[in-house]
Amino acid sequence: GVSPVSPIHVYTQREVYGTVGSRVTLSCSFWSSEWISEDISITWHFQAEGSRDSISIFHYAKGQPYIDDVGTFKERMEWVGNPRRRDGSIVIHSLEPSDNGTFTCDVKNPP
Repeated sequence: GVSPVSPIHVYTQREVYGTVGSRVTLSCSFWSSEWISEDISITWHFQAEGSRDSISIFHYAKGQPYIDDVGTFKERMEWVGNPRRRDGSIVIHSLEPSDNGTFTCDVKNPP
């Protein structure tokens, strides 16, 4: 049989501005009519300005945050979210001009 699927609504700021050398919070809140399961996962992707490729920079799964070991963010990222509060936010420290681009927050709440 096919199990019913309920959407998760994810909310982020449309644009975030930061100053080189400062820090910025990338907010990601979400809402679901279903309870938030222990298997919830949150993934942040980054697509540099002018690039067609998107890379995964952060992943939260099985109750643990994982900063992906690629790219320029790995030493400068901080998990500040709390899935129980429907928050998947991250902070990027020591902003660099190359951080300009599109950040995407993806939330999955299986089943």
